[in-house]
Amino acid sequence: MIKKALALLLLCVYFNTAVAQKEPMKIAVAGLTHTHVHWVLQRASDGDFDLVGVAEPNKELAERFFKQHNLPLDILFDDIDTMLENTNPEAICAFNTIRGHLEVVEKAAPKGIHVMVEKPLAVNLDHARKMEALAKKHQIQLLTNYETTWYPTNHKIKEILADEKETFGQIRKMVIHDGHPGPQEIGCNIEFLTWLTDPYYNGAGALTDFGCYGANLSTWLHPNEKPISVTAVTQQLKPHIYPLVDDEATIIVTYSNSQSIIQASWNWNYNRKDMEVYTEKGFLKANTRHELEIMKNEKDGSKEYMLEERAAPFNDPFSYMMAVIRNEAKMSKSDLSSLENNMTVMEILQAAMISAKEGRTILLSEL
Repeated sequence: MIKKALALLLLCVYFNTAVAQKEPMKIAVAGLTHTHVHWVLQRASDGDFDLVGVAEPNKELAERFFKQHNLPLDILFDDIDTMLENTNPEAICAFNTIRGHLEVVEKAAPKGIHVMVEKPLAVNLDHARKMEALAKKHQIQLLTNYETTWYPTNHKIKEILADEKETFGQIRKMVIHDGHPGPQEIGCNIEFLTWLTDPYYNGAGALTDFGCYGANLSTWLHPNEKPISVTAVTQQLKPHIYPLVDDEATIIVTYSNSQSIIQASWNWNYNRKDMEVYTEKGFLKANTRHELEIMKNEKDGSKEYMLEERAAPFNDPFSYMMAVIRNEAKMSKSDLSSLENNMTVMEILQAAMISAKEGRTILLSEL
């Protein structure tokens, strides 16, 4: 009888745990001024997580976005503290200014609340180091989200480089292009445009806005390898539109046996996020999210492939964040979203800003 009772008790515990794990995660949002926030607001209707609170002091902006996504105003709060007190979320997604990321971690980490910020991790390396210390002290997950993290073409390139080492050999050069005609030119709303073009809130201009993508991908494809140096050149090709920040940036990241060239621009005449990888013997290019180009040797030429979306939870930042928090997916230190990867990204960006300002190559050992 005792054994049966014990077995029944264990079964109930297992059942209750399984049910609890399947319950939608309570997620909150800090800030609405980064218009990538539409990603999470739109996803809220899918039902796999509960959007329990949004902290945004700009009521006009909030009401506009809430109406667009049919969200109830009773989950809107003026500040992060009030939101956290009233909602007790398991995770918080930061869509405020890049300078505001530190405040989100400062308020969430001591409460054991996990954080995902929209790229880049921080406004500068000093902020990033403070965020890293808080995340480690309070044992929370601190992820950084990039649109390109979810491109199946990028993941296929990494897979091919790992599985076909003899065919392709080592990476010798990466060239990463990211950007668009400019935030004002593409119609960014004023709330986003105001801080995106202010170095106090964004760190720099195109250098941080789009340079972070290349730094993230380069760090990922050079796992566990720190760059030796960074050289950067920035320009203001449109000072009449962007008087405070660069709108054009080229960043050269030097490794022991390879080089990455990151071309970040608000001057492309079209939207682009593509990556070229040149190896000892071949060439791989993510032309778009789904279009992959591969050349194993010059004689045979290149071939193009169309890839399907990756399987859940590896196709979406919110699904992935929840899977990592609930130990349903393991995030490696070299992962695109990982804190370790993005600390290196911040070192590259910090070195690039110093290099562009001082007109010299910066060794990462200087930082």
